Amino acid sequence: MSQRPAWRSAGRTLQGKARSRNEDAFLDAPQAGCWAVADGMGGHQSGDVASQRVISSLAALPEGGSFEQRIEAVRVCLRGLDSQLGQVLAQPGIVGSTVVALLLEASRAACIWAGDSRCYLWRGQRLYQLSRDHSLQQQLMDTQQLSLEQAQAHPSARALTRAIGARRPLSLEVLELRTRPGDVFLLCSDGLYQGLSHGQLGSAMSLDAPWQVVERLFTEVLRGPARDDLTAVVIQP
Repeated sequence: MSQRPAWRSAGRTLQGKARSRNEDAFLDAPQAGCWAVADGMGGHQSGDVASQRVISSLAALPEGGSFEQRIEAVRVCLRGLDSQLGQVLAQPGIVGSTVVALLLEASRAACIWAGDSRCYLWRGQRLYQLSRDHSLQQQLMDTQQLSLEQAQAHPSARALTRAIGARRPLSLEVLELRTRPGDVFLLCSDGLYQGLSHGQLGSAMSLDAPWQVVERLFTEVLRGPARDDLTAVVIQP
């Protein structure tokens, strides 16, 4: 396999102001063309362990193979972890995590996810949300044509409909696309994007360097309540 370009990237995670520990984790591996964010399922005792296992499993994947083989390797890795997670942690109830991963190879990109951690793309001075939340809120909007405000009013709006370790076979969603010069990708947990407006996200992602984007995002979100854990990984192909 030919040597991959030296993509620029930066990541950061921070415990939420109302949290006793940080249940987020991230992977920043530009040399492997792989990045990811995982958010341990809130309220479960081993959410932090679950998210760390997601990230360590992705970090251990071999770097070789075609782009299609790399995508399949991520699928197999996460599906295997999904079936093992509860047994390995030996905890009662559900132990799980969201995941959103980005693979890059030349001008190809693939976003792979389950849960409500997101992938955004900044392109041509516009912000696009590439991933679609696997949450009851999004499901209500899709199936019952509820407005965002109506769906948010549901008492279980933030419940996940897909996640690793969610007591049902894991269904991953995959989006492939071609990159363009000037593209910037953002992977983040819900604690980050829920504390920022669409405009704030776009303004930060227009900055020159990934570390500058990350610092701006955290500066902005920490001005608010920031009760949940915060994680962001920014990639410039």
